[in-house]
Amino acid sequence: MSTILALVDFSDVTAAVVEQAASMARGLEAEVVILHVAAPDPDFVGYEAGPQTVRDTVAEHLRKEHRDLQQLEDKVRARGVAATSLLVQGPTIEKCLAEAARLQPLLVVLGSHGHGLLRELLVGSVTEGVLRKAPCPVLVVPARVEDQASPAP
Repeated sequence: MSTILALVDFSDVTAAVVEQAASMARGLEAEVVILHVAAPDPDFVGYEAGPQTVRDTVAEHLRKEHRDLQQLEDKVRARGVAATSLLVQGPTIEKCLAEAARLQPLLVVLGSHGHGLLRELLVGSVTEGVLRKAPCPVLVVPARVEDQASPAP
């Protein structure tokens, strides 16, 4: 079965990304794989030296992200579209590209947060990183459609 890869970060654009991926998948009779890349564990988490409260906080955060992903998967399935959710940890761009290479999707769908040029130059952009190196077409869903739909007076 063909795959559409939806990259989510649980920001305001996440629902629109999943909606677009599900709509495309329905039309193409494809499965949606919803991918979230979580921050890597702090270096000390696997060792006794790390504070237990930090380890517990990281673990709870990962459990919440997993539950949130499962809810997104359930919503897609409720629309009659096959779906799988996937949570991985590590550097975001690298993990997104690695999963895209592994899955060989027809399309990658992700959101754009519309941050300013200065921020993009200083910290980079997951959207730009995926656009540059994805092994397939990429659909970028803007975060603030209403801001981009009409020019300022």
